[in-house]
Amino acid sequence: MISEPKAVHSGVRRSIEQREESLSPFATKSRDATRPVAEEPSEVRAAFQRDRDRVIHSNAFRRLKHKSQVLVNPQGDHFTTRMTHVLQVAQVGRTIARALNLNEDLVEAAALAHDVGHTPFGHIGERVLDERLPDGFTHARQGVRILTLLEKRGQGLNLTDQVVDAVRRHSKPEGKFIVPEAVADMSLEAQIVRISDAIAYLAHDLADAERDGTLNTSDVPAGIRDALGDAHSSRLNAMVCNVIDTSWDCTGEVTTVGTQPWIRMSDEMRDVTTNLRDFMFERVYHPTSASPEGVRARDAVALLHDYYTLYVDDIPEWMRVVSIEPEYAAADFVSGMTDSFAVMALERISPGSAEGLYQGKVSVPPPH
Repeated sequence: MISEPKAVHSGVRRSIEQREESLSPFATKSRDATRPVAEEPSEVRAAFQRDRDRVIHSNAFRRLKHKSQVLVNPQGDHFTTRMTHVLQVAQVGRTIARALNLNEDLVEAAALAHDVGHTPFGHIGERVLDERLPDGFTHARQGVRILTLLEKRGQGLNLTDQVVDAVRRHSKPEGKFIVPEAVADMSLEAQIVRISDAIAYLAHDLADAERDGTLNTSDVPAGIRDALGDAHSSRLNAMVCNVIDTSWDCTGEVTTVGTQPWIRMSDEMRDVTTNLRDFMFERVYHPTSASPEGVRARDAVALLHDYYTLYVDDIPEWMRVVSIEPEYAAADFVSGMTDSFAVMALERISPGSAEGLYQGKVSVPPPH
């Protein structure tokens, strides 16, 4: 018989929160975290650690392993999926947060959660639903909806407001996105997730395009290659180190007068990163949107949304209650599908309609 353990862990959370007092004065502290519904704190985890664990154990997070990033069911084991993408964003984000003495736990929780609102078949599904819903559709807003409402069969995860805000604001428009006005009123940790997302996908999407033959390394403009190198690791390292060096005032070790520290790159690296992003839109993201596979994916998501809007009783009852209007219930259901589940649903609804979806690339513009 196991004897009752002593409550030696009862002060662990308080100890973690005390250690956070040595973080940058600009860091977000766990003790200041707020939730929509107040709850008893964990004895052994600070608030953002608890959020991270809730995200990892959620259904929406598990589905990311079967959602496409750029390639749909590519012929190889080393291509990026939506799951490996969020893991890479978390890795990049934690590296930056630790270097700048900011809250790693908040960055990790938000990074792992930031893409749970993605549709099957990449961003093309997002565009289809955006055109069909009166209030539009974005994966960032849907991610917030999933985390705060749809998870746990309509109960939500009761995550901290700080993590939810980082998910809500991680998206970036095409073109220049590293500008101070775009991150106004965002925590530094949320800013880290936003820029780490771009760093991660630019590096791994380029590597995937090279791996599958869409691009040769020599196709990348010389100025980008000179600044970032030709290897996946050197590209990541160059961008990450530049963010750390340029954002050093976020540590609080440098006195800034009249300016609010923010997460950024140097002007030169910002231009290189923007040029790389523009190059990827031109050579990878936009062309795959117009590819035969991209058109099939667009038609597939449209067919699914049409069907479940009409046959709303095929949607789980608890989801129909949460989303009263049929087109929104259908959007919730379809956007939560993995690529493989969507294919199975298509074949059940209209046999043969999924043909060609797994033959190549499907659109991802714009990659946020």
